[in-house]
Amino acid sequence: MEKEGREFFLRKLHSFSGLIPLAVFLTFHMLMNSSVLRGPEAYNLACYFMTTLLPFKDLLEWVVIYLPLLFHGILGVWIALRCKNNVGSYHYARNWGFFFQRVTGIILIFFIIWHVWTTRVQVNFGIEPTFASMAAIVANPLFLAFMIIGIVCGIYHLSNGIWTWLITWGILVSPKSQKVARYVVSIF
Repeated sequence: MEKEGREFFLRKLHSFSGLIPLAVFLTFHMLMNSSVLRGPEAYNLACYFMTTLLPFKDLLEWVVIYLPLLFHGILGVWIALRCKNNVGSYHYARNWGFFFQRVTGIILIFFIIWHVWTTRVQVNFGIEPTFASMAAIVANPLFLAFMIIGIVCGIYHLSNGIWTWLITWGILVSPKSQKVARYVVSIF
């Protein structure tokens, strides 16, 4: 496979490997974390359900989330380091979207590592995810700020990624469809 064909394939695989796992990761977390609105007991029950979900949960996490996101993150850093940002010269919304997609991706790498360490890995050390353990994390103002930044970056990265994916995969071709889709993902 020649260089251009290989790079085209890797970029398509990159977009797909980010879309599915990040969508699963964020959707599942938003639904699970919304249980806190019903109180600490409901959140603890949701955490218990999540940790005992399936006998193949670890395999499912690795195949559906960790490995695709690892690939997406490594290739994303490579792409971000090679790209030429031109927001200083051209102040178009698409240029800013391109720039923020790379910035939020880099932030997300650090956030996801930290989040997996403070929640998922800690389970292996006997610290169960509960309302109290999460309250202890967000009681620290720096961790709370990092959590908010990470969540906002994740939502932006996913919604902008969906819009970009729809364009680069040839689903949104006309300028009007791209504009309508931009509004839809902005609401998201």
